[in-house]
Amino acid sequence: MKKFRHVTVVFSLLLVAMFFTADKAVAQGDVMNSVKSAIKIGSSKDLARNFSSVVEIALESGEPTSYSNTQAEFVMKNFFSKNTPVDFSYSHQGASDKGQKYAIGTYTSKTGSYTVLVRMKEADGKHLIQSMNFIRD
Repeated sequence: MKKFRHVTVVFSLLLVAMFFTADKAVAQGDVMNSVKSAIKIGSSKDLARNFSSVVEIALESGEPTSYSNTQAEFVMKNFFSKNTPVDFSYSHQGASDKGQKYAIGTYTSKTGSYTVLVRMKEADGKHLIQSMNFIRD
């Protein structure tokens, strides 16, 4: 009877651990989907909700520049207004050994197409955008 209780306790702990891990994976996927949706509709406000306190942005093969999250929101608002979105989709998503998430996608606007690289890093238990590169195709 003691063995059965022991097995039940261990099994219960494993189930709880699986739920916490699955919840975190879903939350990380939600962040990537949130970023994708924001870029797809050209919403700098929604995109800024996923910015870290400092964001490095490179537009149209220019040099990357570091901005506060508020400044980065205005930079992206300006970019979206000049390059009205038509579509955005990820072609690849992944994570580094150090836990950084990244996505490579294609942003199509009325003025042209861009390859986009988004890099995220975990801060306070949440993945936030560290850098974004929009490279004109």
